[in-house]
Amino acid sequence: MTLTRRRFATLGAAGLITGFPPFRAAMAQSSIGSFTLTSLSDGNLTLPASMTLEHVPADELAAVMAKYGLGDVLTPPCNVTLLQTGDRNILFDVGAGSEFMSSAGFLVDALADVGLDPQDISDVAFTHAHPDHLWGVVDDFDDLLFPNARFMIGQAEWDYWTDADTVNTIDNGRTTFAVGAARRLERIAENITFFSDGEEILPGVAARATYGHTPGHMSFELRQGNDAMMILGDCIGNHHIAFEHPAWQTGSDQNLELGAETRVALLDQLSHDQMPILGFHLTGNGIGRVERAGDTYRFVQDA
Repeated sequence: MTLTRRRFATLGAAGLITGFPPFRAAMAQSSIGSFTLTSLSDGNLTLPASMTLEHVPADELAAVMAKYGLGDVLTPPCNVTLLQTGDRNILFDVGAGSEFMSSAGFLVDALADVGLDPQDISDVAFTHAHPDHLWGVVDDFDDLLFPNARFMIGQAEWDYWTDADTVNTIDNGRTTFAVGAARRLERIAENITFFSDGEEILPGVAARATYGHTPGHMSFELRQGNDAMMILGDCIGNHHIAFEHPAWQTGSDQNLELGAETRVALLDQLSHDQMPILGFHLTGNGIGRVERAGDTYRFVQDA
């Protein structure tokens, strides 16, 4: 990817200094039965810490930041999931593309690392339509980046972002999210399949409603026999306070209360079932498990 062609849109508008070089996590693979899963790095985001920490109780903020080494700027990784089975190459989300921020948008490079071109992608399933998950659906010339893919998204998520009134009702900080989502979803409108909670979108791949981060956010449960893994998207959005204090609200969720309720219930299930997870913004390559730690939880990365 040619960096000189990249545009500094959201980050520049926010007035942040990108003194951090783009980070690409090491590629990592896992397997679920005959499925091969690869965590592909799209780079990382560069965000003000307040976006995640603004609702942390004031008397606990300093201790939380010190415990996890958090500063004023957070740089969470962006882990795109590739599922390969038979002759299908399936992506869960497509990264940020070149218009969101300069530290993300490296999915094409990551695909090349595993010997694939965008033309090789057969299916794309979206967890939600935030920029770092959707905007990479088009290239620098606004052409579809994955011309041979079939696209899939939850019906509720599609309805929200394609509603002409969303740009007027969404909070001011996300207005560009709404405009950008509507434009990109229009580009795939003739080749889109909708699904609902519990529906099997592909053999062995079931949609799981995890609303709150966005109105129609979906996760995906991959299962073959007794083997399973959950592709989380952003319903569990970081490896620190989301695990240690899941009931705390986070500004990255559009519905603060519902996001916290979803997180609490999902962590309880995942820790009980010991189901492996792959989180879009979880540290490293995002692959690991949820472990109960007393009255709370922790993220345990796969070795």
